[in-house]
Order: sequence, then structure tokens, then C-alpha cells
Amino acid sequence: MRVLPARADAVVIGGGVIGTSAAYHLAAAGVDTVLLERGSLGGGASAHTAGMVRTYFPGNPDTGRRAVRSLNAYRDFAHHTAAPLGLKQLGFLVLFTDEEQIAAFEATRQDQQAAGVQVDLISARDAAGLNPLVDERAVLAAAWSPEAYHVDGLDIVRGYAAAARNHGARLLTHTPVTGIDDDNTVHTPQGSIKADSVVCTAGPWSGEVAAMASVDLPLTPHAVEMLFTDVPPSPHHELPMTMHAASGLRIRSWKDRILLAMGAPKDGETRAAWLGRVAGHLGALFPALDGIGLHRAWSGDFDASPDNTALIGEHPTRRFLYAAGFTGAGLCQAPAAGEKLRDLLVGK
Repeated sequence: MRVLPARADAVVIGGGVIGTSAAYHLAAAGVDTVLLERGSLGGGASAHTAGMVRTYFPGNPDTGRRAVRSLNAYRDFAHHTAAPLGLKQLGFLVLFTDEEQIAAFEATRQDQQAAGVQVDLISARDAAGLNPLVDERAVLAAAWSPEAYHVDGLDIVRGYAAAARNHGARLLTHTPVTGIDDDNTVHTPQGSIKADSVVCTAGPWSGEVAAMASVDLPLTPHAVEMLFTDVPPSPHHELPMTMHAASGLRIRSWKDRILLAMGAPKDGETRAAWLGRVAGHLGALFPALDGIGLHRAWSGDFDASPDNTALIGEHPTRRFLYAAGFTGAGLCQAPAAGEKLRDLLVGK
């Protein structure tokens, strides 16, 4: 839809997985909703992920609680959106290489499990049994959470978008927001729309959108680059997502190759030096991948809060709501975030 209406109960800014979830949950609750997306739906951070939903987030049971709630919603996704998701279980393995990491895990294990997260401490041998690429001699122990699934993030966006439209929401793509007045009039190149409430779900651009409304969201965009390996000499299919707690290196199987990520070059660091760091950790933890060729897969940005925990709330003096700072884990929390924004807006 390209015609901008004069007003709406809620104007959602951002058409990724969080924004389309918000639009669906608001519209299903009877809220007259318009969503504005500056590009195509799901064309931002939602399109540049590793395509995993999981419930275990080290050290963060609050995120885990939202992720558990969201996973349950994904299992029932077809019932609400008529768009079944192809959830494929892979599991999530976190490798610990020093005693402090194990102690940190133990300190939060009960809170994680109380939040509904299935996670346990396993031995290095058991970790190597789950992922044969792991060198058990380089690992002290690991956290294992079976509740991690491959999913196409764009399937989630498309499902929520279609369901939002079915409930009367109007979704406008290629409609960037250029300004937000004090009375919540939202300006675009296609015209202006008066909103009773503005809902900011703009991912890495949420800080800029909030600033237009004179709202300060402490967010920092971060770049991430996904890499492919060459085809390994002994391919292993259906590996769990495996993360090194110390470096943040993450790997998972991707067809006949390995998909991996470890952030992006630091300020002042050359890409060659960063690739050297990635290769060093890769070879130390997964000897079968030592020296393997690494190639750019895709890159993108994500939004991070100061403590890497999502910011979901409402400004105290104006009808400006926000859900941002998901630190690359928006897929894992989108249903719960949409429900929370709905509840805030309708006063639950």
C-alpha cells in the first residue's frame, strides 16, 4: 500500500521482524495501525542474521524468558498467521575454556531454568559428541541447550505482515520517516500522518528515529559480518550452533559448508588482522577447520543497548513506545516484544 492516511491510532516505524510483530499484535487487538518501512519489509537487520531462534542467552535470564515465550508463539505461528514456520531443531552449544566462564554459568543456571530455559552443563567429551568438530582437549566444559532452531527470518516477517493486513493494518514500504513533531505527526516524503502513538521498531536506526521525537535511546549500532568456509574435507551436516564463550565465535552447518561469525574488525583493525583472529580461534577449537578458506557471506548492522538487553517501553511524557537494542537476537524475541508493545499501548 502506498497511500498515506491522515491519521492512525498507532504508527509503527520499521518493518523488520519486531515491527511486523508489533503491527500484527496491535491490529489483532483492534488498534488502527499503520506501519512505515523505509525499504522493503525485512530488508534490514532481519535479513542479515544466522537464521536461528534460541532460548538460552548466557548470563541473561530476562532475555531467555522473552525467548521462551517467543518460541512458544512460533510453534503456534500457523494458528495465528496461517503461515507455518519450518522450525528445524539444531541445539545451541556454548564452549567454556576457563573456570571463570563455568562459574558464571553456574551462578545463573537456576535463574535460567526458572525462566523456562532448558540448559545444562555438560563435559567436553559430551560437547564433542554433539559437535564432532570440537577439540575436547581445548574445552573444559560446555552449556547445552536443545531449544535452538533454524528458521528463515523472512518467513516470520511475511507471516506477521500478512496477518497484520488481515486485521486491517496498513503497511507502507519505501516510506522513510523524515521527522516527528511534538504532537506525534510523522512526516515522510509521501506526506504526513497524525498518530495517537508512535512505536519505534527501527532496529539499528532506532536511535535516529527516537531522536526525531526528542527521545534518547542509548543504542549503539554494531556491524557483523557472516563468513562461509570452504567445503570441509569431511563435511558434517546438522551441527548445532556452537559458540565460544570467550571470543564470541559462532559456527553452524550451512548446507555443505560452515557459516560463522565473530563480529567485525575493531576500530583501527584491518580486515586481514580480524580474519587472522577468527582463523586462530577457529583452528584452536575446531582443528578440522584449521587453515580452511574463509569467504564473505553477508554483512549487516544490529542495535545494541549498553548491557545488550533489549529496551522495551514507553516514554514517560509522550505516547512514544519503543522496542530496540536486541543485539542481533530480534528473531528470538519478536513475538514477546510485539505482545509487550500491544499491552503497553492498550494499557494492560
